[in-house]
Amino acid sequence: MTKIKELFLKYKELIVYLIYGVLATVVNFFAFWCFTKLFGEDAYLLNNALSWVVSVIFAFVSNKIFVFESKSWAFKTAGKEFVEFVGARLFSFGVEEGGMWLFIDLLGLGDNGITVFNISISGQIIVKIILSVIVVIINYVFSKFIIFKNKNKNN
Repeated sequence: MTKIKELFLKYKELIVYLIYGVLATVVNFFAFWCFTKLFGEDAYLLNNALSWVVSVIFAFVSNKIFVFESKSWAFKTAGKEFVEFVGARLFSFGVEEGGMWLFIDLLGLGDNGITVFNISISGQIIVKIILSVIVVIINYVFSKFIIFKNKNKNN
């Protein structure tokens, strides 16, 4: 049991990041589904942009508190973290939006789907899942090495 505890402590930040990353992805996908129901599938780029806003707010708070344990809520520190966080997320959002446009509009992969256990999964969702993996990696690198690098600073 101590070996498991040692491994957990060694990789705690990454494990917690993955947990909250999955939760942020669930928030993103649920919001995307809601916006798709509201605005239709043809507005997938708008739906993706709106779901991005919802998930970024969730991700910032959860990353700051639980993942990187950034202690300061002083306006100067939290404000700087938020601006950097949104800036990094805008970059990864551009990767996701550009990828969706490329794979759905240019390559036509949004027209195809699959059925798994009697659940139909659209081509748009398949593309979004693949791009989400890439986005999670980009976001971790930015958060770990740029945004929350001074996580325990209380000023």
